[in-house]
Amino acid sequence: MKRKYRNIFFVFGMVVLLIMITQLDFAEVQAGLNRAGYWFAAVILLWVLLYMLNTASWYIIIRSGDKERPPFGFFWLYRLTVTGFALNYATPGGLMGGEPYRIMSLAPKIGAERASSSVILYVMTHIFSHFWFWLLAVCLYVLTRPMETYIAIMLTVITAFCVLGLWFFMVGYRRGIAVRITDILRHIPFAKGWAQRFVDNHRRQLDTVDRQISDLHRQNRRTFVSAVLLELLCRIISAAEVMFVLLVITPLPTGDVSAVCSQLATLYLDSIMILAFTSLFANLLFFMPLQLGGREGGFLMSTAGLALTAGAGIFVALIVRIRELVWTAVGLLLIRIR
Repeated sequence: MKRKYRNIFFVFGMVVLLIMITQLDFAEVQAGLNRAGYWFAAVILLWVLLYMLNTASWYIIIRSGDKERPPFGFFWLYRLTVTGFALNYATPGGLMGGEPYRIMSLAPKIGAERASSSVILYVMTHIFSHFWFWLLAVCLYVLTRPMETYIAIMLTVITAFCVLGLWFFMVGYRRGIAVRITDILRHIPFAKGWAQRFVDNHRRQLDTVDRQISDLHRQNRRTFVSAVLLELLCRIISAAEVMFVLLVITPLPTGDVSAVCSQLATLYLDSIMILAFTSLFANLLFFMPLQLGGREGGFLMSTAGLALTAGAGIFVALIVRIRELVWTAVGLLLIRIR
């Protein structure tokens, strides 16, 4: 990627990050960090592993169908993964920042069309795993929690939404999704003119990207399943972040190993459901940088639904927000490293 484009991404990301930091209540942040103690370090370190799983999923997608090793190492791609997510966190509209950066960085290594298809396919896989994760949370709730009428209605709506999303992406995997998305944009006011020009100018490239996506799904099922499972595993393990924070406010019993194990299991299942329903709510507000307000509201709603206090939801949301800011800063700084 040319230096000027790298500098544009860096400056834009840093400006948004600084704006986000100014919105924090620093006294509240200091109190939260003091209360979290060493568990905050555990939260930060957990994401070293989670980004490795994200990178592994993307790496096997890039390598699919190509017997030769790509002209870069795993940790070069790891750096690109962290930076891509950092730009997505800081960008209104989510994928408007990180994915173009990934494509522009990867294109000189493997070509523009292959870079585009691998990034689009990874994003599809990342979102696809979210729908499975939300369905998993619905099943856990049904199996472990009492059911009231309004909750049953809400879970039914969530299930229908997830099934529809899974169907949409399965069709996209089989037939490609680049042209389908641009065709949808051509029917949206204010975007249809740009979308029409884009399709007219890049029809061959879009067809090539769609063919590469459908070829991977049809010919490399093992790669497809492996990438989805890695992303789903990442979602499940990331629930440990919520559990670490909950351990600060719900100390474990002492002296009884079975009681400790039972409470840890309960906390982890609760954490999966909290994370799933929070991420669902936050992703519905994807247009907000760092999903401000949406994530905090999601934590409050999900913790209340699991009979936890509002204070617990606020505390979890605060620690997660600080972690996101820390890793966003790390990802933006990695832009400066070649």
